[in-house]
Amino acid sequence: MNKTVISLLLAILVTACASGVKLNEVPVVDKKASSVSNGSSNSGMSDINSSASSSSQQVQQPKSTVEPVNSLGNENTSAGPANVEKVVYFDYDSFTVKPEFQATIEAHAQFLKSNGRAKLSLEGHTDERGGREYNLALGQKRADAVRQSLTLLGVNAGQIETVSFGEEKPAVQGGDESAYAKNRRAEFFYK
Repeated sequence: MNKTVISLLLAILVTACASGVKLNEVPVVDKKASSVSNGSSNSGMSDINSSASSSSQQVQQPKSTVEPVNSLGNENTSAGPANVEKVVYFDYDSFTVKPEFQATIEAHAQFLKSNGRAKLSLEGHTDERGGREYNLALGQKRADAVRQSLTLLGVNAGQIETVSFGEEKPAVQGGDESAYAKNRRAEFFYK
């Protein structure tokens, strides 16, 4: 009888301690079919390259677009794509990638696909509201949502790692909504 009562109490205790926090699956729109069409984008690039080479005497390329070269003569990919935002912001308590950041993600996807050796670390962050464990989970979901968006655009998943810092590394100090909005983010860091 005592074993039955103890077992019942343990079952109730374990059930009572279970977290009620449920994060939804990552809602991401598959844009691959509409933005990439059976490799025809490469032929468009060859047309651009051929027309650019024929008129290269007339147009000088600005110095800001020259990529640094490392000691092996390879393009330095640690900076990531030039002139592209390296942060995606999220709504409160959400890990849904907003449509306004789709162009940013597409630019990073194009860079990663054309630089197969490039490695990307996606860091998920939250504002200070919520518990530590919840914020770590939410930060991870944000990084994973961006990763899934990149892989749907054809990026090799092996090029991307994700990590969550939760509320531990705020971009902006403060307790108002504008500070919170800047802290709810996923950041791109190239290696």
